[in-house]
Amino acid sequence: MNVHEQQEVLRSIEILVDTREQPTERALKRYKRFGCPYCRCTLSYGDYSYNATLPDGTKLYDPATTVLPVCVVERKMSLDELAACFCKGRSRFTKEFERAREQGARIYLIVENASWENLLNGKYRTKMDAKAFSASVIAFMVRFNLNIIFCKEETSGDLIKEIWYRDLKERLERGELG
Repeated sequence: MNVHEQQEVLRSIEILVDTREQPTERALKRYKRFGCPYCRCTLSYGDYSYNATLPDGTKLYDPATTVLPVCVVERKMSLDELAACFCKGRSRFTKEFERAREQGARIYLIVENASWENLLNGKYRTKMDAKAFSASVIAFMVRFNLNIIFCKEETSGDLIKEIWYRDLKERLERGELG
């Protein structure tokens, strides 16, 4: 694929939003920040992925089917929500990351309104012990080759779009697609 074709594929990027993500006012603001079209579909794991049109006119994924993406973002709105995933939701959370790992997917975890300092110092509302919480997060990073990004709520849409753009660009340049 030549440079011009790669640029066309990059311009065709569309964000895939898992159907389990509720279209709240907050979510709609995030989608607007994508700066590109989005499509709701069923992702086998993660909350967001991307789609693009290849030079031959085919799409990377058919959004009418359950998508097994090569790269996903799992988004949590706070450390409190993330803590729940390591407590009562741990089994479901683990299975989702195992499915992604089985497919060789890159996984990004964006946690809004959070920082390492708040996580390590127990500055959140849940009763989960700070040492246990940070140990769980770091264990998942190692176990699932998880990339964690803490950010403000208003920047998550921009970060999601940038992750997809850079991931797709790298894959195109390495000749992995099309």
